[in-house]
Amino acid sequence: MSGAKPGLTHIGASGEAHMVDVSDKAETVRIATAEGHVKMASETLALIVQGNAKKGDVIGTARLAGIMAAKRTADLIPLCHPLMLTKVTVEIAEDAALPGLRVTATAKLSGKTGVEMEALTAVSVACLTIYDMAKAADKAMEIGGIRLLEKSGGKSGDFRHPEAR
Repeated sequence: MSGAKPGLTHIGASGEAHMVDVSDKAETVRIATAEGHVKMASETLALIVQGNAKKGDVIGTARLAGIMAAKRTADLIPLCHPLMLTKVTVEIAEDAALPGLRVTATAKLSGKTGVEMEALTAVSVACLTIYDMAKAADKAMEIGGIRLLEKSGGKSGDFRHPEAR
């Protein structure tokens, strides 16, 4: 391979993976929001919402797991910078149409690199935690729809997913 691939910032001139140098970037407020869902049987959803799952508070535990995961993203994704997040929120809402739970996470900081991966990691781990805590009742649950909804700040500017609600 000759030269860096356009648009792939983590690929060097020889095609090797590397961590991006952000030292010359300006510090800006950066915010990213991601979403995902866990589809499940209606009975499982009722069990969770009523607080009757064997392992306890599924939604509260998943929210905390998502926040903790956002803070550890650099430990999980090899080329992510360790970030000093100033805010992480994880919201989990019942969606009878799935049926299941929708997870939305927002990560924020003032810094030199974006927080998209932190928001996506928070959603992913929150969804996995929901599955783990409710699998005794429903092993057929399905995790899906994990995507970046929007981001702001930084050189690349703002982004909003075309299908975002």
